[in-house]
Amino acid sequence: MNQSIDHVPVGKMPELGVVPKRMHAWVIRRDRHGLPATAFRRELVNVPEPGPGEVLVKVMAAGVNYNGIWAASGKPISVLDVHKEDFHIAGSDASGIVWKTGPGVARWKVGDEVVLHCNVTCGECGACNGLDPMACEHQKIWGYETPYGSFAQFTLVQSQQVLPKPKELTWEVAASYGLVCFTAYRMLVHRAKVRPGEDVLVWGASGGLGIFALQIVKLLGANAIAVVSSKKKGELAMKMGAVGVIDRTDFPGLAYHPNETSEQAKTRAEMTKRFGRAIWDVLGRKKSPDVIFEHVGQETFPTSVFLAGRMGRIVICGATTGYQLSFDVRHLWMRQKMIVGSHFANAGECEQANMLVHRGKLRPLLTELFEYDAIPEAHQRMMENRHAGTLACLVGAARAGLRTLEDVRTIATPPQREIRDDARRTPSP
Repeated sequence: MNQSIDHVPVGKMPELGVVPKRMHAWVIRRDRHGLPATAFRRELVNVPEPGPGEVLVKVMAAGVNYNGIWAASGKPISVLDVHKEDFHIAGSDASGIVWKTGPGVARWKVGDEVVLHCNVTCGECGACNGLDPMACEHQKIWGYETPYGSFAQFTLVQSQQVLPKPKELTWEVAASYGLVCFTAYRMLVHRAKVRPGEDVLVWGASGGLGIFALQIVKLLGANAIAVVSSKKKGELAMKMGAVGVIDRTDFPGLAYHPNETSEQAKTRAEMTKRFGRAIWDVLGRKKSPDVIFEHVGQETFPTSVFLAGRMGRIVICGATTGYQLSFDVRHLWMRQKMIVGSHFANAGECEQANMLVHRGKLRPLLTELFEYDAIPEAHQRMMENRHAGTLACLVGAARAGLRTLEDVRTIATPPQREIRDDARRTPSP
């Protein structure tokens, strides 16, 4: 196969299967850790070679997740200390085309249209072969704890990370849902074990995780109470399956902050009780949530522990406002509540959730689309909470609205890739 091409412009398609020597990528390096706007920088880097059981994918579009912001900041630790490379390409969601396969890959072939999940495992230990791959001691998140993520023309993944792309979805919509959809699925179905008729409080219900949590809760026959930060986001939450909405901005002082004064603690206690009564108003009865869907962390966790009902479950997958959690443990043991940790999903759960997308049971909601040159801006918007739903960026796809390899082949590459306000918003089909 001819591999004499050095590199191709972003949006241009080489002949199927022809691998350039180098690729365009948005790269994070140690000396520029900080805000996404300055930490991400365009570079030309070598295209990785797939090893045994690995697949090289030409990225058509990439989803934006909060771990790109963590990678940019270098906090709580630098990802460069995790994977030991001197560069990092962020991005844990992608849609694309299988471009080359390594030795031993039989399930996928060059030209397949795919989406990717971000769970990397060793594939050899007992956990990977009978228990749960998420218990693998070598488990990592692709695009965060590995150097080659989705914000580049090509990415390198294990073959078990590859899933069939829903044919009716555009490249950009297909790139937007994996991490948040599969995470929410494991949290609610396999970790919290939500049952029909239960009541589930969903923090951040209009964000990427939240919109899938609302849909999954409804699909399970349970009732989702959405916590949002504006009327507009509340309207979105209702459309996505919530039975009611609580606007957290109506409860000033509710958020916990370290080193709070006695007066602040008193205000927070009062607001927490008011918040609990707002849940009763939504449900139409004096009942506490059976499950609380947590990913905010430090600011909300004390409230979550207090508000969960007797024998309730608080399931948590992250902590965007801080990792050090403080709460009154008496509410935990005296009412026999459980804190359940959850981390992404294994390949089987990803396949199950992805099939629900194929069948139209779960609907991705892409609310903003960015051009390749605006990838740092997309992360900046997410960091500042100036978004709802999910965000994605075009990479190999020359424009929005394309769905197949054939579409990409027949569309001419625009002469210039520049960000436009009217190009950012692409609704889900």
